[in-house]
Amino acid sequence: DAPRAALGLVAPGAVVGGGRWLLACVCRDLTENPLTALPNGSFLGFTLLQCLVVPLALECPGGSSAWEHDGITGSSRLCQGQRNPCNGSRELAWPCPENAACVPDGPGLVQCLCHSPFHGYKCLRQGAFPVLLFCGILGAVTVSLSLLLWGTQRRKAKAP
Repeated sequence: DAPRAALGLVAPGAVVGGGRWLLACVCRDLTENPLTALPNGSFLGFTLLQCLVVPLALECPGGSSAWEHDGITGSSRLCQGQRNPCNGSRELAWPCPENAACVPDGPGLVQCLCHSPFHGYKCLRQGAFPVLLFCGILGAVTVSLSLLLWGTQRRKAKAP
């Protein structure tokens, strides 16, 4: 854990303490760190986090609605039991597009994943990206421009 690790600021999307392996941590102690705020995005991807101890001055990330238990223990705040914001049992379910599913992505955070074969903005595009067509057009344009430039510029290169 990271008590006395001198963390002064946890940026949104940061992996606390470094290393992607921390995303799989179950319990994290951040007491005795001079943290002034914990933005909601600080624990993005920490879906397995079940226990978080923060200084008393801070709120639990995602708010008290993101945790089963939000209480005070001595001089620190204990956040236990990360709730699933997608099930909608206590609040309204997260509004994902029609062709997508809500998936938890950390305390109070969600992401909407498109169902197959949908993709793109709001999961409105169906099927796969036309890779062959895209590469064919890109290749043809590149060859055409190369030949044009070679033909127009070779006279200038021959002159001494």
